[in-house]
Amino acid sequence: MSAMFRRFGVSLAALLLSSGLALAQSKVTLAIGGASCLCYLPTMLAHQLGEFKKAGVDVDVVQFKGGSESLKAVIGGSADVVSGYFDHCVNLAAKGQHLQAFVVYDRFPGFALVISPKHTAEIKSIKDLANKKVGVSAPGSSTDFFLKYMLSKNKVDPNSVGVIGVGLGATAIAAMEQGTIDAAIMLDPAVTVLAGKYKDIKILTDTRSEKDTLAVFGGQYPGGALYTKAEWIASHEKEAQAMTNAIVSTLKWIHSHSAEEITAKMPAEFTKDKALYIAALKNTMAMYSDTGRMDPKGAEAVLAVFAQSSPAVAKANIDLSKTYTNKYVDAANKKMGMK
Repeated sequence: MSAMFRRFGVSLAALLLSSGLALAQSKVTLAIGGASCLCYLPTMLAHQLGEFKKAGVDVDVVQFKGGSESLKAVIGGSADVVSGYFDHCVNLAAKGQHLQAFVVYDRFPGFALVISPKHTAEIKSIKDLANKKVGVSAPGSSTDFFLKYMLSKNKVDPNSVGVIGVGLGATAIAAMEQGTIDAAIMLDPAVTVLAGKYKDIKILTDTRSEKDTLAVFGGQYPGGALYTKAEWIASHEKEAQAMTNAIVSTLKWIHSHSAEEITAKMPAEFTKDKALYIAALKNTMAMYSDTGRMDPKGAEAVLAVFAQSSPAVAKANIDLSKTYTNKYVDAANKKMGMK
């Protein structure tokens, strides 16, 4: 049939467009590390609500153990976009790699430094973590960066601590319960699950609320965002805008629904213990952005933190304005009648 159309100088695509029929949606591969973690909920909820498809993009979500592995997928070309922590954009800028966040969905990082129930007696403070084993989602991930920052801030040599990749969900909880690690950087719902089982659980540092985030960092500290190579965004503006529209719409949905209603929309494998999941979500709701915008002061806070713990970042002349853009978020908010 298409050959017949070509004989008359008319493409099948043109015919479909002129008749008002929709063409196949743009396809994007989205890499995410630890999809069950509540820090990534806006991305997974957008997928569950069908917001990506409504916005005109077909998103294939590929799950990885941690943010560093998701990042490798984009750098290597097997994925287009990462749903992960903005701090990777700052860290990679120091190495001459231009990554850019185009919608931010977490206002706080949501990290908690939790002591294993089997090691609460000997670990009273961060200083006691010297020569101990501490779990992170994966080496080189944002949880690892945060650990190194907290160690340096408390004058503990990061090289004296054994960093073990344990994931963010059930594997992290199991490692903590078995005592194979002394502590871990965890996120909800894992923190709430562990605290529900062990009433005397010890949390040395917590950034799940604005108050605690300000205490740790001295200011706002953006967490989860959609980011990728700047050249991909420049050549895929339609897809970047569609994905931003989907996330902003989802953030609006989150803030107009209860934790129970949100839980009902999430994948069943994430919410096996609904009561605990809802409790964890209630602890986390304030973390989610209202608008999806990057606060320039938040980006500056990320740079300041990395400059303290990474000599390479401290020495690099990083142009923060190139690590994020609010262009697509502002367009999405305008379209939806939001400020």
